[in-house]
Amino acid sequence: MEPRLIDPFARAITYLRVSVTDRCDFRCVYCMSENMTFLPKKELLTLEELDRMCSAFVGLGVEKLRITGGEPLVRKGIMTFFDGMTRHLESGALKELTLTSNGSQLARFADDLYAAGVRRVNVSLDTLDDEKFARVTRWGRLPQVLKGIDAAQKAGLRVKINAVALKGFNEEELLEITEWCASRDMDLTWIEVMPMGDMGETDRVGQFWSLDDVRAQLAQHYTLTDLAERTGGPARYVQLNETGQKIGFITPLSHNFCESCNRVRMTCTGELYMCLGQEDMADLREPLRSSESDGPLIEAIHKAIGLKPKGHDFDYSRQQADGQMSRHMSHTGG
Repeated sequence: MEPRLIDPFARAITYLRVSVTDRCDFRCVYCMSENMTFLPKKELLTLEELDRMCSAFVGLGVEKLRITGGEPLVRKGIMTFFDGMTRHLESGALKELTLTSNGSQLARFADDLYAAGVRRVNVSLDTLDDEKFARVTRWGRLPQVLKGIDAAQKAGLRVKINAVALKGFNEEELLEITEWCASRDMDLTWIEVMPMGDMGETDRVGQFWSLDDVRAQLAQHYTLTDLAERTGGPARYVQLNETGQKIGFITPLSHNFCESCNRVRMTCTGELYMCLGQEDMADLREPLRSSESDGPLIEAIHKAIGLKPKGHDFDYSRQQADGQMSRHMSHTGG
């Protein structure tokens, strides 16, 4: 067995988030511009290369794979990749295979995903209002997503809703979204908007709604119990005693969560980002394509993990998006 991945701060890297495409059938205002120029196909890792890359990470101790995009389910033939990862679940080397989706394609793929060993899916959903949903996603339609959530739950997938906290947009829906998730037996995670990519007219500072405020508003209506539970990601969880559901808070701006970071992100072109909030990356596509042996690739992965920083630099405190990343969220993987 190859040596496990340990970064310079003694954190074991056991969680890989993999973007399989930068394309999406939505154009969410905080994620990408409306007129995106997507990558040429030849720059993307093929499905076979994605399998080989992820298998190398699993061999190095990665136990959780989260598949992201763009929207991962718009990638042609993507179930071939999921079906290939099933062998690592069956061997026990991989503990969990999951994905983050906008929900638009779940009605088509939910049964196949469950058959491939996926048991959880995160669905991004920021509002339950049809008009506001169309506005924030630009191209999306809420009924299509709700149909996808229905299909996922019917297939046996555990659905968690991810909502980006947007000031002046979904503040007044906090309790409605909470109660809706509770009625569907779905947990809910709120995410602070992150300064990723040039959004043109979009005001990052104006969008920012601190999750300290979200938590305080919830505490006015529910009894919150802090949970020690961690799912391998950056969320801190509380339980609402009245509903029994878990509410997660991902707070890259108001509360840095870097000290326990056990994950890295790989783009659909094979760039490995050791930190979402830093520009440093390692090109893994070149060593992957340069040799039929995995030796150069494994060496490059170890070298990259050796450069993982202690934390990120996101900061809104000076009324500008300090630490802003030039790449769009859809490029790195949500």
